[in-house]
This record gives sequence, structure tokens and C-alpha cells, in this order.
Amino acid sequence: IKDRIGLRMIEAAEQRGDIKPGATLVEGTAGNTGIGLALVAQQKGYKLILVVPDKMSREKIFNLKAMGAEVMLTRSDVAKGHPDYYQDMAARIARETPGAYFINQFGNPDNPAAHEFGTGPEILRQMGEVGGLDAIVFGCGSSGTMTGLSRCFAGHSPHTELVLADPVGSILAEYINDGRLNDKSGTWMVEGIGEDFLPSISDFSRVSKAYAITDKESFLAARELLRAEGVLGGSSTGTLLAAALKYCREQTEPKNVLVFVCDTGNKYLSKQYNDYWMLDNGFLEREQYGDLRDLILRPYNRRDTVVVGPNDLLVTAYQRMKLYEISQLPVMDGERIIGILDESDVLLHVYGDEARFRDPVSTAMVSKLDILDVRAPVEALLPVFDRGHVAIVMDAERFLGLITRIDLLNWLRRRVQ
Repeated sequence: IKDRIGLRMIEAAEQRGDIKPGATLVEGTAGNTGIGLALVAQQKGYKLILVVPDKMSREKIFNLKAMGAEVMLTRSDVAKGHPDYYQDMAARIARETPGAYFINQFGNPDNPAAHEFGTGPEILRQMGEVGGLDAIVFGCGSSGTMTGLSRCFAGHSPHTELVLADPVGSILAEYINDGRLNDKSGTWMVEGIGEDFLPSISDFSRVSKAYAITDKESFLAARELLRAEGVLGGSSTGTLLAAALKYCREQTEPKNVLVFVCDTGNKYLSKQYNDYWMLDNGFLEREQYGDLRDLILRPYNRRDTVVVGPNDLLVTAYQRMKLYEISQLPVMDGERIIGILDESDVLLHVYGDEARFRDPVSTAMVSKLDILDVRAPVEALLPVFDRGHVAIVMDAERFLGLITRIDLLNWLRRRVQ
């Protein structure tokens, strides 16, 4: 949906004379506005600098860079007013860059105008064919979609109810439902919606209700949408869908309710559609045993553990490490673990003679293993990690899996949640 505002904000600035040929455009974005701007900037010959919070998916970053944008990552744990806050940082870069123009989607009236005169009439035309529109559920980041649609519907469909879907941690749901503007926001992992302040272009006067949706609800709703309907939506799509379902279940008569699929889930394959990421963050449930198995991310008995054999080539092991973004591999002889191979082992073996990549794994693996019984206390992991090793968890002679430092950190963080 952000390609609409990207085109509108750039062309309106051109018409006003705010952007000159060869100018540099600067914006702070969660990613999708940046993609919309990049689509236009590359066609018009503008350089584009985007400041993006570091919680955004790597797929978005790759997408933006592939489209020619210069991407600067900044902290996602600071609020507006902090010099590292993505919007403040973008504004500063624009001021300090000769010939730069700050798009400023959060304060740019051309943002809601794109929806008031474009998206809104399009929705009304389409919904008019199926009996009209009783309610629309939307998210709010810059507030452009909400404000523009609100203005459009005020004149052309005043009976349409406006419903906000907001991540838990954002201040907007509380503001809509209770009229309180909290000056302390929380954190959330859903991308592109939710705020810790009221954007200057926002108009919430016609929003009747808001639902605060947890990250877990959002991600699971998006995954269920894919399973049930074959629609691959992004993280905010899950938030909107979860809120829309709550709204619909509260109704006592049939209604036509519209909800946005804001962007494609292709940008989130490494996050909400990655079972390991979901497990790491506590968003998927897995059977708990009360022992070290609870810390193993990739259990061997489920064939989740990536392994190599002693006769596999080192180049094969290297390729598996790269593919699965892991640093170590158990070396298995049938169902028996006989060694461990990590990046350092490969490096030390091949350095000075790259032909050794063709050597078998057995020539570089470590066969002295740090083995822990599955019933060992969690504290037993610390000496293993202090030696720079990974823990190999066994139940008698049966290999269960590996535990790394990050596995322990993730387990500790989930306990806090």
C-alpha cells in the first residue's frame, strides 16, 4: 500500500519545486514506505537515503539495497526525540546533506491525500459491488492510511466504522479506547505499525474502537491465513486480521468488513514464517520436558539437526553452515555422534591450502566431545561455553541435539516473558 504514498509525496514535492533534478531524498521508514519511494526514485533518477530501525527483517533491507537505496540502520529501542530514533536521524541527515529533501511521511499531508483521493474511492467502488462497507480494520504507523480513509469516508460513507489494530506496546489503542495518551511505550516485533507518539498528520476523530494485539497473535494469525487461504501476508497483516476477527466475533448481525493485506510475507520468511525464529522467540509452543531438551532448538529425533558424515567433504560441511546459518555441525556415523566440526576447525584445516576443502570431514573434526546428560542442570552448560565449545546433549547413548550460547540466551529470555 505504500507505493501509493511514495508516488504522491514525490510528485507533489516536484510540482511545488521542493525537489530539483538530481536531488537526494531522505526518509525514516520501517521499510515499506522506503520500497515505495525507491520504486519512484530509481525511475526519476533521485538518490535515496533510508534510515531503518534495526528490528526490521533482512529481506526488506536486501530489497531496498537491490533497488538502489542507501540503507542506514539505527536503534529500534529508543523513542522519538533521541538522536538515534529513525525519524530524528533521517531529519538530521537531510539537514546536513546538500541538496537533500526530507520526505517526512509522518508530517507530510500528501501521505493521507494519497488515500483520501486514491485508496478510499477505490475501496468504495469495489465494496459497492457487494453491498457496501460496514467496517474497515487498519493499522497505524505514519497514520496516512487511517487519516486519508477517514476523510474520504466522512463524506462518502459516513456509516462505515473505522477500527484500529494496534500492537501491544504501542500507545494508540489506549488513546482510542480510553482517551489517555501514555508517554511511555513498550516494544513490539510486528513491523510497520504502532507508534510511541501521535503523528502530526493524524486524525483519529472518527476511529470508534481499537484492539491491542500481541506479537504472538499477529504472527500466528498471518501463518493461519497462509494455511487456510494461501495468502502470504506480512507481520502487520496478522495484526489486522487478528483484530478483524475479534471485531467480527463481537457482532450480532452480518457485516461487510474490509481488512488490508498490507504487504507480502516474502519479506518475513526469516522471521514469522521461520519455525526456528518463532520457537526462539516463544511464539510457537513445543513440548516441555523440564530438562536440557527444552533448550535444544533443533532436536535430532525430529531430523531438525543439520549434520554431516565423516566421509563428507569439508566443502559440503562449509556449504551447509552457510545455507543454514550455523557455526557447527555434529558428525554422525549412522545414529552415533563421533565428532563435532565448527568454522574454526574448517578454517584452520584449509588455510594455506584451499585444495583441502576436498578433504573428508574426519580429517578436521574434533572427536573429544563435551557431552552432557539430558538431566544435567542448566548450570552445567557454563563451563562448556567457557571453553568455547557447544554442549552435546545425550540420553545414555542416544544423541538428542546441540545447545549453543544463543540457545541458552533465548531460553533465559523466554523465561522472562
